[in-house]
Amino acid sequence: MAEDRTFIPLGIAVLTVSDTRTLADDRSGDTLVERLEKAGHRLADRRIVTDDVEAIRDAVTAWCERDDVDVVITTGGTGFTGRDVTPEALEPLFEKRMDGFSAVFHRISYDKIGVSTIQSRATGGVIAATFVFVLPGSPGACRDGWDHILEAQLDYRHKPCNFVEIMPRLDEHLRRGGRSA
Repeated sequence: MAEDRTFIPLGIAVLTVSDTRTLADDRSGDTLVERLEKAGHRLADRRIVTDDVEAIRDAVTAWCERDDVDVVITTGGTGFTGRDVTPEALEPLFEKRMDGFSAVFHRISYDKIGVSTIQSRATGGVIAATFVFVLPGSPGACRDGWDHILEAQLDYRHKPCNFVEIMPRLDEHLRRGGRSA
């Protein structure tokens, strides 16, 4: 941590993808909200949608258009069953994919659950200059993703680099009149 930098709180939206959960029993969403608020960030919004491509896209793209949302974290829908469609919903919208997020998530997960980590399709990317992270639907996976990746990368004080310091440049291709790669 760079002691000469001041913490910058971010607006983070949390989306739980589930056909069965409600706010009363959404332990994964609760885990993310608890951790982001404890870190000093602001919960910009929270929703639960069913395992439906359009519902997932609608919620995430609406948040990515808001000025008060810097980051979207989803939980759920990353497995291999027929209802697991969160990666299919969001990856086509990524202007830039974050392959390293998935790789690091799987490395951390492997240490905890071994080869069962291959059953997750955790992913990340950028949509409309907003970071989007797609986590599995278990509280443990949410803890691992937040505690071992997102907490540090969403803290401006983290060195040698972090997501916060590049946020102002995420849409520079639009300011130049070009297209994203």
